[in-house]
Amino acid sequence: MSDQSPPAGWTPRDPDTPPGGGPGGPGGRGGQDGQDGQRGPDRPGRPGHPDQPDRSGKKTRRGRTGWRRALPTWRMVLGAVLLLALLVGGGLVAGYLLVDIPPANAAATAQSNVYLYSDGSQIARDGEVNRVNVPLSQIPLTVQEAVLAAEDRDFHSERAVDPKAMIRAAWNTATGKGTQSGSTITQQYVKNYYLGQEQTIKRKAKEFFIAIKLGREKSKAYILEGYLNTSYFGRNAYGIQAASQAYYGKDVSSLTTAEGAYLATLLNSPSAFDVVSHPQSRARALARWNYVLDGMVKKGWLPAAERTATQFPEPGKVRAAAGLSGQRGYLVEAIKEFILDREILDDKTLAEGGYRIRTTIDRRRQADFVEAVDDQMLSRLDPEARKADRVVRAGGVSIDPATGKVVAMYGGVDYTRQYVNNATRHDYQVASTFKPFVFAAAVENDSRTQDGRRITPNTVYNGDNKRPVVGGRIRFAPENEGQVSYGNITVNTATDLSVNAVYAQMAVDVGTARVKKTAIDLGIPEDTPNFVVGPAMALGTLQASVLDMTQAYATLADHGRRTPYTFLEEIAKGDDKIPLPERTPVQAISREAADTTTSMLVSVVDNGTGTAALAAGHPAAGKTGTGELDRSAWFAAYTPNLVSVVAMMGQDPDTGTLESLYGALGEPRIGGGGYPARIWASYTKTALEGTDPVDFELDLQPGAAQPPPPPSWQSEPPQETPGDDDTPTPPQRPTPPSRGQDNGGQGDGGRTQGGRDNGGQDGGRNTGGQTQGGRDTGGRTQGGQDDGGTSQGDEGGATAGSQGGTGTGGGTGGGGWDGGGTIGGPRPPSAFLE
Repeated sequence: MSDQSPPAGWTPRDPDTPPGGGPGGPGGRGGQDGQDGQRGPDRPGRPGHPDQPDRSGKKTRRGRTGWRRALPTWRMVLGAVLLLALLVGGGLVAGYLLVDIPPANAAATAQSNVYLYSDGSQIARDGEVNRVNVPLSQIPLTVQEAVLAAEDRDFHSERAVDPKAMIRAAWNTATGKGTQSGSTITQQYVKNYYLGQEQTIKRKAKEFFIAIKLGREKSKAYILEGYLNTSYFGRNAYGIQAASQAYYGKDVSSLTTAEGAYLATLLNSPSAFDVVSHPQSRARALARWNYVLDGMVKKGWLPAAERTATQFPEPGKVRAAAGLSGQRGYLVEAIKEFILDREILDDKTLAEGGYRIRTTIDRRRQADFVEAVDDQMLSRLDPEARKADRVVRAGGVSIDPATGKVVAMYGGVDYTRQYVNNATRHDYQVASTFKPFVFAAAVENDSRTQDGRRITPNTVYNGDNKRPVVGGRIRFAPENEGQVSYGNITVNTATDLSVNAVYAQMAVDVGTARVKKTAIDLGIPEDTPNFVVGPAMALGTLQASVLDMTQAYATLADHGRRTPYTFLEEIAKGDDKIPLPERTPVQAISREAADTTTSMLVSVVDNGTGTAALAAGHPAAGKTGTGELDRSAWFAAYTPNLVSVVAMMGQDPDTGTLESLYGALGEPRIGGGGYPARIWASYTKTALEGTDPVDFELDLQPGAAQPPPPPSWQSEPPQETPGDDDTPTPPQRPTPPSRGQDNGGQGDGGRTQGGRDNGGQDGGRNTGGQTQGGRDTGGRTQGGQDDGGTSQGDEGGATAGSQGGTGTGGGTGGGGWDGGGTIGGPRPPSAFLE
């Protein structure tokens, strides 16, 4: 063995090597690196073993083996935690610095304007979102506390975000204990007002940072107010104010604790907890409501005794959104126009929404007006059977003369069907309802006739048909209604019978410019269409609206004192009230002028064309009017404490052209003394129900109170002769077509007394003009008596027919248009105003 050479690569063992190191060097099993060496008996460990020192003499730790090698060391864990904390902290700081409070989202700021009756109940709201923001000061404290008890009982003491609540909510959701929100009210407000409802990590992160920043910059009161105004409560109600109206029909300021607790209940599940819409969820809703109240007791916000006595407040039925159907649209549009025209708000500001607009419209009287039109007119229309009924429209306005407040307005059958408001449109002639303004101007200006007599109710004028006006710059010879010649007639009687010839002359006597000024002073806008100076103005050729005419008649009713009309009691946005224009009453015309005019209009109702108004059961003064070609029919009248104007109009529903009312409602003609006066009487009777009739207290013009002598008729009208101003010599008066339409063609006056029994039949048949005299060519004076009416066909019984019951005429007698043969039928194309 000794002669053998050592194997290649073998080296002698280091004498310092501890025992047990086998051959093979350090990689061996017993050495450091040897491959073939064997451990010695002591089997020492590898270098680094705790029991084995390294070459420096220090002991080394035993290395981990197997699966333990996959476990991180404590140093690694600590480093990772510190790194994570650093990243999270840096992320939070970066997020806080980088995320700004954004502007509010459009949906959160969108509000509706709410229009209210004078009693605070809702007329309508406009805008797409049913929301009206209110300041926290208007929300009862118990309602605020009910919401906190439901959603965030530690709101006043907690920070903007509550990590523990967020973790607890996540844990409960993960473990199946129920879905629970971990958001504070601040976070919910951020979601509602700034971000939206999408469920994404990005949105939640933004919500977190914005809530923190908002909590630092804004007060708790600011955040709670915003939350209450942006939360959804069901029934399309956004915000506590809209919810209060939707469920209890009242303003939020009037909510009780129990009602507030129920609204707070809805925040958790608006649809499911509506006990009206979902009665099957009633038990759950009641449990939640009790939870809210019990929470209020625990927080010391509600005494236990009061809690025990609290009963569940049943919410109201689900109501359709207060849109613009029926009369609501007409009211809203008229009020908007009023606000914009008077520059209370501009269009852009009003469109932003959020305004509570309390109007002067009286809820009960508005309903009374609608009912009167329905009963007296709409219920009688039959468009299928009568083509003329298709064109019928109606408009009306009612004003308190002492205050100028518009208390009711009828705009049409339905805003969604007939968009144009018939109460505010300016395209129909007002006809003879203008005549009182002419007389008021005469008294106001102490005017005289052409021959120098003061104009009073008893002043005598020539009332002949087609009598040329004297003193005018242009020739004007107006036709009277029914082409009746009245001869000499007092102003009072001419007003009763609406004689055009008298009022055209009176306008020239006063001065047409003065007449226009008086009308403007009474309340007719100067820019009214066709408000042209001239004698025809006296017949009502201008196109004033029903609203404007009501204003002017209200001035007469209030003894000449004009109080500008208004639709508004108050406009507010939050706590801010918008200033309204001053409405200082002015004495537009003298009391003497106004009251003397009223005295004549009382006579129109008592004795003239407006007798249908007597059905109201209150002393009334009024004037009828029938527009050219019967396109409109008016009745404007007042009691001492209520002024109303009603107009019927004809308009083609397809083309929009103005149409005649001939044949509508089954009547040959529609006049102001017919359906408009009936509507007026029906409305006024119910509107004043419960109030005692009040007589007019009038200060009259000197000489106005002297009654005229009994009327008689002269076949040839005498010439006007000067006389004493206060004691004029009155004319003999024709038998009026009373109790009928303005022209006597509709009621008994035109059909029985004048046109049928005596004027058209006896007058033409018995006195020699059976065919010609009574119908087409009745002579001016003797009608069919002498020549069968062959010589004066031009005037077609205009005078003789008026004799009616005298038996000598072949004429109209208030009934027909061409001498009595056609009773109440349509007049020829050369029709005129009444």
